Amino acid sequence: MNKETQVYLVGAGPGDTGLITVKGLKCLQKADVVLYDKLVNVELLKEAPEDAELIYVGKQKGSHLLPQEQINQLLAEKACLGRIVVRLKGGDPFVFGRGGEEAEYLQSQSIPFEIVPGVTAGFAAAAYAGIPVTHRDCTTSVTLVTGHAKGESAEEPKLNWSSLALGEGTLVFYMGLSNLNTICRELMANGRSDATPLAIISRATTDDQLTMTTTLGNACQDVAEINVPTPAVIIVGEVVSMRDQLRWFDRNQD
Repeated sequence: MNKETQVYLVGAGPGDTGLITVKGLKCLQKADVVLYDKLVNVELLKEAPEDAELIYVGKQKGSHLLPQEQINQLLAEKACLGRIVVRLKGGDPFVFGRGGEEAEYLQSQSIPFEIVPGVTAGFAAAAYAGIPVTHRDCTTSVTLVTGHAKGESAEEPKLNWSSLALGEGTLVFYMGLSNLNTICRELMANGRSDATPLAIISRATTDDQLTMTTTLGNACQDVAEINVPTPAVIIVGEVVSMRDQLRWFDRNQD
């Protein structure tokens, strides 16, 4: 770690506290200020020094405690006071975590920063559900997709559904549970078979993990019959069929 660094954008990984990296943990243990998200396991905050300032800046659908612009400014303000600042994010800072925007702002203010990668939720959810996102017998590619970009907002690019549907790789949708109807409808309308295996993994890597397997054609009906809590990851592809053989986490809990 560079002695001149003032801000560390740290990926905390998903819910299992053991999945934070060694480097991420070391950053947290020397922090003067920690800005943390809603998806961060609060048990990790116990690793920060007792006198560290802990600031919650979490976001959830329809409710942002602080707009992103104010979070950016707060990072800079704390760093300019000579503090070591850790921006603790669920998953990985650069995978749908808006870490790129924060890094851009820090760069514009000439504030030294480092990016500490984390285990992204999509990969962790798949692994804990016993679903390899790539497998030589099924697919050698995987695509990470935001599940809430409908293309109706000028701020969000429209998804290329035909490309997603016709590709042979695994699709991993983040934050897409509320738009499951749209995801399934668009994929099938653009050529993906309704028999394609689909998994929904809720609260991945925690004791409350819930994994449901179904098909693209049946997913919406199946989800309507049970209460699937968020956050959840949606995985679409033939690799989902390997869960019965490879599931280990929830089997160990049985």
